Amino acid sequence: MSKQQQPQPQQQQTTRPATAPITVTALADADVAAQAAAAILERRASGCAGDARASGTSTPTDETRRQLTIAPAAAAAALLNGTITAAQNSKRMLHRFDQSEVKVLLLENVSPVAVQTLEAAGFQVETLKGALSEDELIARIGDVQVLGIRSKTHVTAKVLEAARRLLVIGCFCIGTNQVDLHAASLRGVACFNSPYANSRSVAEMTIGNIVALARQLPDRNREMHQGIWNKVSANCYEIRGKTLGIVGYGHIGAQLSVLAEAMGMRVVFHDLQQIMALGSARQLRSLTDLLTAADFVTLHVPETPETKNMIGAKELALMKPGSYLINASRGTVVDVDALAASLKSGHLAGAAVDVFPSEPAKNGPNFQSPLLGCPNTLLSPHIGGSTEEAQRAIGLEVSRAMVTYVTEGTSQGAVNVPGITLRSLSAANPLTVRVTNIHKNVPGVLKKINKLLSHFNIERQTSESLGPVAYLVADVTLEEGKLEEELRIIHQGISTIEENILSRVFY
Repeated sequence: MSKQQQPQPQQQQTTRPATAPITVTALADADVAAQAAAAILERRASGCAGDARASGTSTPTDETRRQLTIAPAAAAAALLNGTITAAQNSKRMLHRFDQSEVKVLLLENVSPVAVQTLEAAGFQVETLKGALSEDELIARIGDVQVLGIRSKTHVTAKVLEAARRLLVIGCFCIGTNQVDLHAASLRGVACFNSPYANSRSVAEMTIGNIVALARQLPDRNREMHQGIWNKVSANCYEIRGKTLGIVGYGHIGAQLSVLAEAMGMRVVFHDLQQIMALGSARQLRSLTDLLTAADFVTLHVPETPETKNMIGAKELALMKPGSYLINASRGTVVDVDALAASLKSGHLAGAAVDVFPSEPAKNGPNFQSPLLGCPNTLLSPHIGGSTEEAQRAIGLEVSRAMVTYVTEGTSQGAVNVPGITLRSLSAANPLTVRVTNIHKNVPGVLKKINKLLSHFNIERQTSESLGPVAYLVADVTLEEGKLEEELRIIHQGISTIEENILSRVFY
């Protein structure tokens, strides 16, 4: 696991001018609603979103107090009365709510393009260069609604328990194993990542590693830095005509396959699924077949219970004498002690390792591994996807997904809640609202929700389940003159369902 983390100095917080949101309980009386309407009209806002989340655990208690931001209802009612001009009405958007109240915390030096995207949406953004420990994150996350991390920050169940307002987590990287996804689901917190944006960067680095290992560049570089001139050609090879074995033929593996063939390599691959090969690549039936056939073996698989230590002493012994291993996937995929032994014995001619079972949380002189000092071994600090191009692409993809989810309820691309997309609401009909609900995936919940919604005109509705939770999105048109009353009926009714985790209403 990561070593104990040291506190990072707080970075400058970037904020938008904000007006405090007007919130009342779901049982607020008409006088409070009237005050809210006056306030929202005074600051010329067109709407906002209310949400109700079960407190404590995923099951609401009798003491749970759900809050509803009523400003959009009041504004819409004023619109019907002619208080807001037709020109303002024409600009109505689904996500018209007081976005200045959305607080974002971005850690680990997330790409500036993500900051720009979130600020452009009107969110308050605070950025920190480093990762935070569990205790440090708990101290900061209480009023955060949007959290952005990379691979070093761990969002545990304990952190999620303290995140009373959190709506979404953005992992600005490929993996999401640093987040307790089960706990996040049960709290209605969606998690997004970018599984493909850095594929090219990883593939290019792997090609570079293959060439470097074949020419013994790790050893020659080390010797030169020691002042040793050692010009040799023994056991140094071209990669043309050699066989590359790719374990995991996903986006990275497929791109690597094309690049390797362009350099004259023969490509074989192994994947659990039957996949159409690119170029002249051939799929092999088993991992054993690949290990015995390849001169270079490169790993591009996710971290799962099935892939833990999938390359151990037994698998290394199956590899050709004088072959090479490259791991740019996950640190737990390879038994590094067994790999070190195989390198020192000379069975393997070299290795390139970019990921490790335990990685430091901070930059600095704090890295330890059995692979240190092994012959012809390239070690890099998990930088396979760390290019300017990849980080910009990741920053755009994840930040846009988070903005869309927060402002519209679209969950396409989420890894722990069902991915649902509905088209934006028409600005021509201010009476149409969007209702979203994350609830426990148990029988009977949809029956309860649909019984409530059956009293209204449902324009469109969809629901999907994923593991312990289900997600429902419905666009509902309410009756003119009863907008505020019907909003309260819907919000209060769905929020008080026993299986409710998080309910939101968009105006």
